[in-house]
Amino acid sequence: MAAAEPRENFPGPALPAADKLALWGGLAAITILSWLYLLRMPMPGDMDMPGMPGMKMALSQPHPWSLGDAVTAFVMWSVMMIAMMVPSASPMITMYARAVRPRGAGASAKIAMFVAGYIAAWTFFSAAATLIQLALQRTTLISGDLTVTPAIGAAILIAAGIYQVTPLKQVCLRHCRSPLGFFMTEWREGASGAFTMGLKHGLFCVGCCWMLMALLFAAGVMNLLWVAAIAVFVLLEKVMPWERVVANTAALALVAMGVWIAFAR
Repeated sequence: MAAAEPRENFPGPALPAADKLALWGGLAAITILSWLYLLRMPMPGDMDMPGMPGMKMALSQPHPWSLGDAVTAFVMWSVMMIAMMVPSASPMITMYARAVRPRGAGASAKIAMFVAGYIAAWTFFSAAATLIQLALQRTTLISGDLTVTPAIGAAILIAAGIYQVTPLKQVCLRHCRSPLGFFMTEWREGASGAFTMGLKHGLFCVGCCWMLMALLFAAGVMNLLWVAAIAVFVLLEKVMPWERVVANTAALALVAMGVWIAFAR
């Protein structure tokens, strides 16, 4: 679908209080429900247990995943990405809502399609993460607490730190930090256009944050403290000023932690 220029007064007037409440309440509900699911979900290889954080899992001995294990892992990653990334996308979603509300009927459906496109991008990432986790499990490179070996963990930390200062990271981060710039160049009309924009924005976010998500393999895939910490950092990285200072500081911290782990063994 060809791009269409938004109106000159884009992104439109501020949302009325009722619309803000509905939009932010919906995003908050999605986020809260996702976190509640993570707190209670079963784990791959441990389908009959309630999956409470800190519970000892019966994964210490390598064994093949069943189809149910693979599906559970995929759902885990998908819900985890929603819990982590929807809050950081809320400024972009709010600006889109401001843009479509004055354009007539169907605004709610278009907003829902935009959010669906964004979530679809992270669902693709979740499928890739599940395949990586399956490969690590089959090669016994991931332990019973769902962490990789110290050597691989150190390599992931160093790689994540280096990626923070790469041009690709900076390009993707600029798109995530500039909702107005994104819509002025990527605008599409209609519900399908909303999904396309949401998907494209989600792919920029994946490009920006995929190495940060890989840190979960080093810290523990279901280590909810790390999940929360990464989610907070992603949000701050998108909204705080002096983004290069934030990126460089994080890069130094990650590389230093990786080097320390590599030589502390």
